[in-house]
Amino acid sequence: MLSLAEWIVLTLVDEGPTHGFAIASLTAEDGAVGRAWHVPRPIVYRSLDRLGTLDLVRVESTEAGRRGPQRSILTSTEAGAQATAEWLERPVGHVREMRSELLVKLALRLRRDLPPGTLVAAQRETVARVRLAIERQRDAETGFGRILLTWRYENALAAERFLDAIS
Repeated sequence: MLSLAEWIVLTLVDEGPTHGFAIASLTAEDGAVGRAWHVPRPIVYRSLDRLGTLDLVRVESTEAGRRGPQRSILTSTEAGAQATAEWLERPVGHVREMRSELLVKLALRLRRDLPPGTLVAAQRETVARVRLAIERQRDAETGFGRILLTWRYENALAAERFLDAIS
Protein backbone atom coordinates (compact mmCIF):
# COMPACT_ATOMS: atom_id res chain seq x y z
CA MET A 1 0.00 0.00 0.00
CA LEU A 2 1.47 3.33 -1.06
CA SER A 3 1.03 6.61 0.78
CA LEU A 4 -0.42 9.59 -1.07
CA ALA A 5 3.06 11.11 -1.32
CA GLU A 6 4.40 7.90 -2.86
CA TRP A 7 1.56 7.82 -5.40
CA ILE A 8 2.27 11.41 -6.38
CA VAL A 9 6.00 10.75 -6.78
CA LEU A 10 5.37 7.55 -8.77
CA THR A 11 2.93 9.35 -11.07
CA LEU A 12 5.42 12.15 -11.72
CA VAL A 13 8.20 9.66 -12.48
CA ASP A 14 5.81 7.86 -14.83
CA GLU A 15 5.40 11.06 -16.87
CA GLY A 16 8.93 10.57 -18.21
CA PRO A 17 12.53 10.25 -17.07
CA THR A 18 13.21 12.67 -14.25
CA HIS A 19 15.18 13.17 -11.06
CA GLY A 20 14.29 13.79 -7.43
CA PHE A 21 15.01 17.50 -7.43
CA ALA A 22 12.63 18.06 -10.37
CA ILE A 23 9.90 16.15 -8.56
CA ALA A 24 10.55 18.11 -5.37
CA SER A 25 10.16 21.35 -7.35
CA LEU A 26 6.80 20.21 -8.73
CA THR A 27 5.57 19.18 -5.28
CA ALA A 28 6.81 22.29 -3.45
CA GLU A 29 4.07 24.46 -1.95
CA ASP A 30 4.11 26.75 -4.99
CA GLY A 31 4.78 23.95 -7.49
CA ALA A 32 2.36 22.80 -10.17
CA VAL A 33 1.37 19.75 -8.11
CA GLY A 34 2.20 21.14 -4.69
CA ARG A 35 -0.66 23.61 -4.99
CA ALA A 36 -2.98 20.60 -4.71
CA TRP A 37 -0.87 18.57 -2.27
CA HIS A 38 2.56 19.58 -0.96
CA VAL A 39 5.21 16.86 -0.62
CA PRO A 40 8.35 18.05 1.20
CA ARG A 41 11.70 17.31 -0.47
CA PRO A 42 12.84 14.73 2.15
CA ILE A 43 9.57 12.83 1.63
CA VAL A 44 10.11 12.88 -2.15
CA TYR A 45 13.51 11.22 -1.78
CA ARG A 46 12.24 8.75 0.82
CA SER A 47 9.37 7.90 -1.53
CA LEU A 48 11.76 7.35 -4.44
CA ASP A 49 13.80 4.95 -2.32
CA ARG A 50 10.69 2.97 -1.34
CA LEU A 51 9.34 2.93 -4.90
CA GLY A 52 12.69 1.57 -6.06
CA THR A 53 12.59 -1.13 -3.39
CA LEU A 54 9.10 -2.08 -4.61
CA ASP A 55 10.36 -2.21 -8.23
CA LEU A 56 7.96 0.53 -9.33
CA VAL A 57 10.75 2.90 -10.42
CA ARG A 58 14.30 2.28 -11.55
CA VAL A 59 17.41 4.29 -12.28
CA GLU A 60 17.68 4.78 -16.03
CA SER A 61 20.94 6.70 -16.00
CA THR A 62 23.03 9.16 -14.04
CA GLU A 63 24.16 12.63 -15.02
CA ALA A 64 26.45 15.21 -13.51
CA GLY A 65 24.66 17.57 -11.16
CA ARG A 66 24.91 21.29 -11.83
CA ARG A 67 25.96 22.16 -8.29
CA GLY A 68 26.42 18.89 -6.51
CA PRO A 69 26.63 15.14 -6.78
CA GLN A 70 25.48 13.06 -9.71
CA ARG A 71 21.76 12.85 -10.36
CA SER A 72 19.93 9.60 -10.80
CA ILE A 73 17.51 9.81 -13.71
CA LEU A 74 14.52 7.68 -12.82
CA THR A 75 11.80 6.07 -14.86
CA SER A 76 8.85 3.92 -13.94
CA THR A 77 8.92 0.19 -14.46
CA GLU A 78 6.13 -1.63 -16.27
CA ALA A 79 4.58 -2.43 -12.88
CA GLY A 80 4.89 1.23 -11.87
CA ALA A 81 3.23 2.42 -15.07
CA GLN A 82 0.38 -0.05 -14.62
CA ALA A 83 -0.13 0.90 -10.98
CA THR A 84 -0.16 4.60 -11.91
CA ALA A 85 -2.74 4.11 -14.67
CA GLU A 86 -5.04 2.21 -12.31
CA TRP A 87 -4.62 4.71 -9.46
CA LEU A 88 -5.43 7.69 -11.69
CA GLU A 89 -8.77 6.04 -12.59
CA ARG A 90 -9.76 4.96 -9.07
CA PRO A 91 -12.14 7.23 -7.12
CA VAL A 92 -11.40 7.90 -3.47
CA GLY A 93 -13.38 5.98 -0.88
CA HIS A 94 -14.19 8.75 1.58
CA VAL A 95 -15.46 12.28 1.16
CA ARG A 96 -12.64 13.53 3.42
CA GLU A 97 -10.08 12.23 0.87
CA MET A 98 -11.46 14.44 -1.89
CA ARG A 99 -9.53 17.48 -0.61
CA SER A 100 -6.27 15.58 -0.82
CA GLU A 101 -6.19 12.56 -3.09
CA LEU A 102 -8.94 13.47 -5.56
CA LEU A 103 -7.68 17.01 -6.16
CA VAL A 104 -4.12 15.84 -6.72
CA LYS A 105 -5.34 13.07 -9.06
CA LEU A 106 -7.20 15.67 -11.09
CA ALA A 107 -4.07 17.86 -11.25
CA LEU A 108 -1.93 14.90 -12.30
CA ARG A 109 -4.48 13.77 -14.90
CA LEU A 110 -4.55 17.24 -16.45
CA ARG A 111 -0.72 17.19 -16.67
CA ARG A 112 -1.17 14.10 -18.89
CA ASP A 113 -3.99 15.65 -20.92
CA LEU A 114 -6.38 13.06 -19.49
CA PRO A 115 -9.87 14.50 -19.24
CA PRO A 116 -11.24 14.48 -15.71
CA GLY A 117 -14.67 13.22 -16.80
CA THR A 118 -14.26 9.49 -16.19
CA LEU A 119 -12.75 9.96 -12.75
CA VAL A 120 -15.30 12.61 -11.79
CA ALA A 121 -18.18 10.35 -12.89
CA ALA A 122 -16.80 7.41 -10.91
CA GLN A 123 -16.26 9.68 -7.91
CA ARG A 124 -19.82 10.99 -8.18
CA GLU A 125 -21.16 7.41 -8.01
CA THR A 126 -18.98 6.64 -4.99
CA VAL A 127 -20.04 9.77 -3.12
CA ALA A 128 -23.71 9.10 -3.88
CA ARG A 129 -23.42 5.60 -2.35
CA VAL A 130 -21.66 7.03 0.70
CA ARG A 131 -24.29 9.76 1.10
CA LEU A 132 -27.14 7.24 0.94
CA ALA A 133 -25.46 5.03 3.54
CA ILE A 134 -24.92 8.00 5.83
CA GLU A 135 -28.53 9.07 5.35
CA ARG A 136 -29.79 5.62 6.42
CA GLN A 137 -27.51 5.65 9.47
CA ARG A 138 -28.51 9.20 10.38
CA ASP A 139 -32.21 8.41 10.22
CA ALA A 140 -31.70 5.58 12.73
CA GLU A 141 -29.66 7.71 15.17
CA THR A 142 -30.52 10.13 17.94
CA GLY A 143 -28.55 12.60 20.01
CA PHE A 144 -24.96 13.36 19.12
CA GLY A 145 -24.79 10.41 16.73
CA ARG A 146 -27.46 12.09 14.59
CA ILE A 147 -25.62 15.43 14.76
CA LEU A 148 -22.36 13.81 13.63
CA LEU A 149 -24.03 11.92 10.80
CA THR A 150 -25.82 15.09 9.71
CA TRP A 151 -22.40 16.76 9.45
CA ARG A 152 -21.10 13.89 7.32
CA TYR A 153 -24.27 13.91 5.19
CA GLU A 154 -24.00 17.63 4.48
CA ASN A 155 -20.33 17.19 3.55
CA ALA A 156 -21.31 14.45 1.10
CA LEU A 157 -23.94 16.77 -0.44
CA ALA A 158 -21.32 19.50 -0.81
CA ALA A 159 -18.95 17.00 -2.42
CA GLU A 160 -21.64 16.04 -4.93
CA ARG A 161 -22.23 19.71 -5.77
CA PHE A 162 -18.48 20.19 -6.29
CA LEU A 163 -18.31 17.19 -8.63
CA ASP A 164 -21.34 18.46 -10.56
CA ALA A 165 -19.69 21.87 -10.88
CA ILE A 166 -16.47 20.49 -12.39
CA SER A 167 -18.01 17.85 -14.65
